[in-house]
Amino acid sequence: MKTQRSRVKRWIGAGLALSLFVPLLAACNAKDHSNDPNNRHTLRIGTIYGSKQDESWFRQQYTDLFEFSHPNIDIEIVPAIDYSEQQFEQPQPNQKQPDPVEKAKEIMTGANPVDVMMLDSSTLTALVRENLLVQLDPLLKEDKIDLNAFVPTVIEGIKDMGDGNLYALTPTFNPSALFYNKKAFQKAGVTDLPHDGMTWDDVFNLARRLKQGTGKDATYGFTFNSWGGGDGFYDIQTYAAPLQLRMYDEKGEKMTVNTPQWEKVWTTIADLYKNHILPQGQDLQVDPPKDNTVNNPYYGRPFFNGKVAMTIADYSMVNDLITFNNNADKLKMDKIDWDVVTVPFHPEVPNVSGNIYLNQLTAINAKAQNKDDAWEFVKFMNSEETAKLKSRSYYEMPSRKDFIKPKDGASYNVAAFYTMKPAPQMSAEDQALQREKPNIGMVNQIGSQEFQQVLDNKKTVKEALAEWETKGNDLLQKIKANPNGPIEGVFDDVYGKGAAMMAK
Repeated sequence: MKTQRSRVKRWIGAGLALSLFVPLLAACNAKDHSNDPNNRHTLRIGTIYGSKQDESWFRQQYTDLFEFSHPNIDIEIVPAIDYSEQQFEQPQPNQKQPDPVEKAKEIMTGANPVDVMMLDSSTLTALVRENLLVQLDPLLKEDKIDLNAFVPTVIEGIKDMGDGNLYALTPTFNPSALFYNKKAFQKAGVTDLPHDGMTWDDVFNLARRLKQGTGKDATYGFTFNSWGGGDGFYDIQTYAAPLQLRMYDEKGEKMTVNTPQWEKVWTTIADLYKNHILPQGQDLQVDPPKDNTVNNPYYGRPFFNGKVAMTIADYSMVNDLITFNNNADKLKMDKIDWDVVTVPFHPEVPNVSGNIYLNQLTAINAKAQNKDDAWEFVKFMNSEETAKLKSRSYYEMPSRKDFIKPKDGASYNVAAFYTMKPAPQMSAEDQALQREKPNIGMVNQIGSQEFQQVLDNKKTVKEALAEWETKGNDLLQKIKANPNGPIEGVFDDVYGKGAAMMAK
């Protein structure tokens, strides 16, 4: 499914680029001497990952229109980590992966540094703290670019990554919202519909009131994603993301899970599962459709088949719902009367969500040899013309507010998608720790097993967290002694020695 979505996204990106060549000609900079053959420039754009194989897609998505409207500028794409250099290597067990920040620094500080960097949130923060990026605030002020035209929470989120200053802009963002089915509320006799600004407890209390029936006929109030339920440990990660609770310390040597904060999180999610407020995977099974002559990609999705009244989903869910309702008669399913509100938040971190992603952050290298063209590119990427293009996407939103409107004539609370601030993503330091110690991911496996013990009523939350801490500390010391080697004895008591051997 992810591969299929990726292909669709690439197709959409290419289609957008080709469809609006003519309008974007108006965006050409009047002071750009584009017809002077003696005034050619090369703008070098760095990416974290890439290769020649996907350069065509990248150009269609990000640079072709700029190059077309600036004929005297030639674009060169420079990946910090080139996939093609690794595809012929024989992978080794627990092989250490290249550090994206260090690789980015190489193409930013070498003899021929790149001018622009396309970054994600973790690499942006790391490069800001290395003083390798140009602060954009003075440039925006000089060119009288009004930041009020952008979604405030996006700008605030980028500033948070830059320790209070703006070092990048993004033309789009990938948001999420809480979707709800109005008919499901009516059927359950619940008159209080969801609203913006709910806490997690508000949503869970609604879910309790919406739960109806037992067995195959049961319907549920809420799932953490639109594809189903059943993975309690994954739900914990989603729920706790804005709280930034750590599993282990910054050195990866000591567990930090046996705390009141972790206990509260585990208790909350475990109780919801034990009381069947949150459905497990088997609770959402439905009989296959009797008429198998129609391809129905929605039949097994609980929000579409009426098994779940509320769910968190990303922006692409809007397109799914519009398509579903337009074809409900063919599918012999009921249309969904739906709307959205903001993703719930924790009172400890108000208005922060773990479900917003800023992945096209465009920044200027402090060592750029061509800063003027670099700034022209950043402005172009974040211009009204580009926002008009990006507003047609079904999976991402433009960062400029004026171009955010409901899709295809639908009526829904579109502001729900951009009201919440993004939660900080995994830091560059933690990403580096995972590369240096590939087996550290086994900490999650231990946590997942211990949480299942809680769901099976074999341990209390306190007991499971204490055991996670003990086993995790043992694991971390083994990893410290042998960062890339096999780890034995961690899972013996649950799965036997065969599982430990698999860890090799």
